[in-house]
Amino acid sequence: MSTKRSNTSEYKPVANSGAPMIGSLLRLPREHVVARMLVEVNENGFDVTETELNVFMHPGPDGRRPVELARQCNMSRQAMNYVLAGLERRGYLARRADSSPTSAVIQMMPRGWEMYARMRTTVAAIEQEWISYLGEERFNTMREILVDLSTWLGSVQR
Repeated sequence: MSTKRSNTSEYKPVANSGAPMIGSLLRLPREHVVARMLVEVNENGFDVTETELNVFMHPGPDGRRPVELARQCNMSRQAMNYVLAGLERRGYLARRADSSPTSAVIQMMPRGWEMYARMRTTVAAIEQEWISYLGEERFNTMREILVDLSTWLGSVQR
């Protein structure tokens, strides 16, 4: 993991400068990746919407509770249960009883694992394209910074 820079005075964001802010700069690459994954899986026999695809984003649904997936996808538990019912009906996953009678755990079925593998293959291809454009050193630096930032954000008390 990289060391953090101590000199934060170098960058001064200007809210009204008209330049894209960090949220916008992060959004476009994510939208590109999601759109490519969606096209790839649907062109290869999987019939999912973007909302359903989001259920399979890292770390994936296997072994997780519906409430965790609802949080990940920024939706209500009721809406997530509707999405999960559709995925279950089409053979992507199953909900299994857990230790508590009111909770369930998701188990990915073979069709879900196949789609998850296709998603990861697509992202690996995108990463190679970005390495070709940015160069390996810049890409690795970007990835390292994003891992560091994600780790820090995951540990920040909200």
